[in-house]
Amino acid sequence: MLTITCYCDGNCPNNIQNGTCTLKQGGQCFSQVEEFLDPETNEYITEESFGCLSPEEYSFMQCNANLVPHSHGKSIYCCNDADFCNENKIPQIISKSTIAPDPLEIITPGAPLLILTAVTLSICLLIFILTIIMIYQRYRRKERDPFLMESNQDHTLKDYIDQTSGSGSGLPLLVQRTIAKQLALEECVGKGRYGEVWLARWRGEKVAVKVFFTLEEASWFRETEIYQTVMMRHDNILGFIAADIKGTGSWTQMMLITDYHERGSLYDYLQTIVLDHTALLLICLSIASGIAHLHTEIFGTHGKPAIAHRDIKTRNILVRRNGQCVIADFGLAVRLLSESGKIDIAPNTRVGTRRYMAPELLDETLNTSSFDAFKMSDMYSVGLVLWEVCRRCATDEKLTTAEPYALPYHDTVPNDPDFDDMNLAVCVKKLRPIIPLRWENDHILSNLGKLMAECWNNNPHVRLTALRVKKTISKLRIDNSIKIV
Repeated sequence: MLTITCYCDGNCPNNIQNGTCTLKQGGQCFSQVEEFLDPETNEYITEESFGCLSPEEYSFMQCNANLVPHSHGKSIYCCNDADFCNENKIPQIISKSTIAPDPLEIITPGAPLLILTAVTLSICLLIFILTIIMIYQRYRRKERDPFLMESNQDHTLKDYIDQTSGSGSGLPLLVQRTIAKQLALEECVGKGRYGEVWLARWRGEKVAVKVFFTLEEASWFRETEIYQTVMMRHDNILGFIAADIKGTGSWTQMMLITDYHERGSLYDYLQTIVLDHTALLLICLSIASGIAHLHTEIFGTHGKPAIAHRDIKTRNILVRRNGQCVIADFGLAVRLLSESGKIDIAPNTRVGTRRYMAPELLDETLNTSSFDAFKMSDMYSVGLVLWEVCRRCATDEKLTTAEPYALPYHDTVPNDPDFDDMNLAVCVKKLRPIIPLRWENDHILSNLGKLMAECWNNNPHVRLTALRVKKTISKLRIDNSIKIV
C-alpha cells in the first residue's frame, strides 16, 4: 500500500482540519489518549486525539503496535494496515492517581508461610531481572547515542530540538502539544495588533508565548506554517519551539511558543543604549544574515523555499544577549514554490506597516507575480531599519554624539500615518530619511549610509540584495576589527 488515509481531529498535515489525512508509505495513523492535571480543579482529565504520523515522527514517538495500557499518563496506538484503522481504536490508560495494590495484601491471613515466601522471592527475582535488563538497555543506548552519556536528566528544549530537527522543520506535532500544555504563564511583556506576548516557563526554562487574538487566526496559521518550513532554523531567525490551538465553542486560544530574549525588540533596545562601531556592525550584520537566509532558496532533499517577510521593522526584530538580532513575526510572509513556480500568499487581512512600505506598495505598482518584487520590497524596509540603528551609533569614544532614537520619516509624516501620508512623502515628494552630516567623517557610518541609500532606491530593480548587504557589512566588520587591533 503506497498511501494510507487516516482519521484526524486537528493533527492533520498543514493544520487542515478536514477529518482525514493521507500518508506515504512508512507513515502511521495514530490514536492517543493523554491524562493531565487540570490546574483549576486539581483533578486529572483525559484528552483523545487522532491523526497522522510521518515516518520521522513515528520513530520519535515509539508507537505501540497493539492496544496496550500504560501508566505514564499517555497511551498511543499506531497502525497502517487499512484506511481509517485508527478511527475507533481508543488506547487504554491507567490513571496517574491510581496506586497499584501491594502484592502482599492479596495473600489471605491463613495462607501457608511457604506460599508467602515463594511469592515474595518471585517478586524480588522479577524486579532484579527487570533492573538488569533496563541497565543493559541503557548501556547499549549510551553506546549508540552520545547525548545520553552527557546527561541523565529530563530533556530540555534544546535537547528536543537538537535530536529531532535535523531537517530544521520543527518538533513533532504531539511533542509541541505536550509542551504547550505544560506552560506556566508569568508576565505579559508586550502587546500588539495581533495579540499579546507572555514570558512563560517550561520545566524551569524561559520561553516566549505569543497569544493571538481570535480575529488573527490567519496570522497564527501562516506564522506556524513558516516556522515549520524545512531548514528554517538559523542563528538570526527567532527560534520556534511549538504551536498549539485549543478552545471550546465559545473561545479559541492560539499560541506560538518561541525562544525568549530578555532584551526585547530592537525598537525598545535602541531607545535605551548608545552603540559603538563593534556593536553597530554586529547588529547590522545579524539582520542582513537573517534576511539573506529567508530570501535564499536551498535546494536538495531537505531544501528550503525562498521566503519574503513583508513586515520588516525594528519592532519585529529581537535582540539576543550576545548583541546579535533575530528576525521575528512571519504572519505576512510569502513563499516561492519552486516546483510549480507559484507564489504562496496566505489570505490575510493585514497588509504590513505603512511607515516601512516600499514605494511600489504605496502606489500599488508591485508586481505580485514576481517573487523578486517581494524580496526587493523587503530590502527597502531593511534600509530604513539600518538608518534607525546607525543614528544610535556614536562617533566619539565617550559615546555622546549619537542622535536620539527616531522612526523613519518622523519629521515628515504624522505619528500614525495613513496611506495618503506615506504616498505623498515617499512616492510623490520622493523623500527619504536624512543622513546626519557627522556620518561623512566616519568610515563605518558613511559606508553604511551609502548602503542604506541603495536599499531604499525608488527603483526596486537597482536595490541591493540581502546577500550583497551581508557581504558588504561583513567586510566593514573585518576592516573595523583590524583597525581596533
